[in-house]
Amino acid sequence: MTLRAALPWLVLLGPASILGAALFSQYVGGLNPCPMCIWQRWPHAIAIALAALALILGSRGRMTYPLITLVLLVGAGIGVFHAGVEQGWWEGPSTCTGGNVGALSTEELISQIMNAPLVRCDEIAWSFLGLSMAAWNAVVSVLLAGVAWKACSSSSASRLRKYIQLSCRYFGGN
Repeated sequence: MTLRAALPWLVLLGPASILGAALFSQYVGGLNPCPMCIWQRWPHAIAIALAALALILGSRGRMTYPLITLVLLVGAGIGVFHAGVEQGWWEGPSTCTGGNVGALSTEELISQIMNAPLVRCDEIAWSFLGLSMAAWNAVVSVLLAGVAWKACSSSSASRLRKYIQLSCRYFGGN
């Protein structure tokens, strides 16, 4: 199998592997996800559906790869945001972080405690080589977006890619 023939399968199997690993870590490893972890799963699920559609449609499905690229980059953005929340670089949504409780009244504090999620988004539950699962998701999502972009090799997808590149040069000033 040539690389060109393997790319559509990589675009399908990459997000499927990431989503599978997340589900495995949850249901087999006991690593419960926080709300932002769930957010990060959606782009992979969408990418899987689009990649399956592209494979079913064959050469007519090549136009889905720019969309898959965009979806995976959105997933990478969510991963970067989540990793930043975990590292304390910025605050996350109040629904899944500890937040500043100093200005809360007793009633508000009790309400926040009672409504707090079991798993917080601002705590690193798992890391490997110094990167949290959210950071690894961002890295792998960018790599998979590159694979999806490379899969844009049919003539119509190539025209779209050239149009996007020209638009970026025009609006970006390069």
